[in-house]
Amino acid sequence: MSNTLLPALYNTMRRIRTFEERVSELFIKGESAGTMLHLSIGEELGPACVGTAMKNNDTFTTHHRGHGIFIARGGNPDKMLAEIAGKKDGYCKGKGGSMHIADMKLGHLGANAIVGGGIPTVVGAAMSYKYLKEERVSVAFFGDGAMQQGILYESMNMAALWKLPVVFCCINNQYGMGTKIEDAVGIKDFSKRAKSFGLNTLHINDLDVEDAYYKSKEIIESARKFQPGFIEVECYRFFGHARMDKSPYRKESEEKEKRKLDPISYAKSKLIKNNILNENEIDKIDNNIMNEMDNAMEFALKSPLNDEKEIFKDVYSKNDPMPVSVHEKIKKILSN
Repeated sequence: MSNTLLPALYNTMRRIRTFEERVSELFIKGESAGTMLHLSIGEELGPACVGTAMKNNDTFTTHHRGHGIFIARGGNPDKMLAEIAGKKDGYCKGKGGSMHIADMKLGHLGANAIVGGGIPTVVGAAMSYKYLKEERVSVAFFGDGAMQQGILYESMNMAALWKLPVVFCCINNQYGMGTKIEDAVGIKDFSKRAKSFGLNTLHINDLDVEDAYYKSKEIIESARKFQPGFIEVECYRFFGHARMDKSPYRKESEEKEKRKLDPISYAKSKLIKNNILNENEIDKIDNNIMNEMDNAMEFALKSPLNDEKEIFKDVYSKNDPMPVSVHEKIKKILSN
């Protein structure tokens, strides 16, 4: 197997992790909008392999732990961090925050804080691609918690029935908030459920991102030919459900052992072992990425806040009168 893609895949995974580390720093600085941030540290393999296997005109939706997926699909770290900070220069002018980032130009049909909420969106997108005879695929990224949502099964059934160019991608990080997967499901192999609907299925349960890329690409290209698919990527969520969650429901020994299942460390070792890159070359990649994300942090912190009226923009039609904020109403009453 060719190793030519491994440096690029390593770079993507390292960018995702470093970005998430900066998101955590933003929270600690008290500069993030809201109190809920969900990091994807430890889950980098899925976004890297599936995101790289997609084409530029493909579309996707993400869940509340979707920063890394957007990075893998070309998201701008400056605009992303600014959005998470609730600033004017963010993708959605700071109105979406961490869990509702979107960018139609990059094919991002929206992140969703509702478990499984973004899944039916890709079915609608895929219906349009088939009707318009466009060679595009729409991918729904979601966590293992969404495997218990009825909307997923309705969506998989419709995709299989109508032979839509859809791929359902479950990032199985072993925990739905504080509930371990073994305590939530009867059958742990989610790909078996999807297979019963007639979908092409793939179950990735190792750390080789390059191998995962080639396998994921087969599923995605089959979907492009109207054979919908399902990809399950097993990984381990290194930290708690949200930034403030210290995961008291997990033993320290479990976390210490499971964090050894690091796709980035695995990729680094493979690069060195196969004489693709040496330590110094990898360090240079890492340092360049750190500088990139440091600059993104500075951009986000310097980005201005919106005017209070911004909250009403892009919400109502152009013909509707602009609503008056409660603050303005009170100010008017007090001035009389």
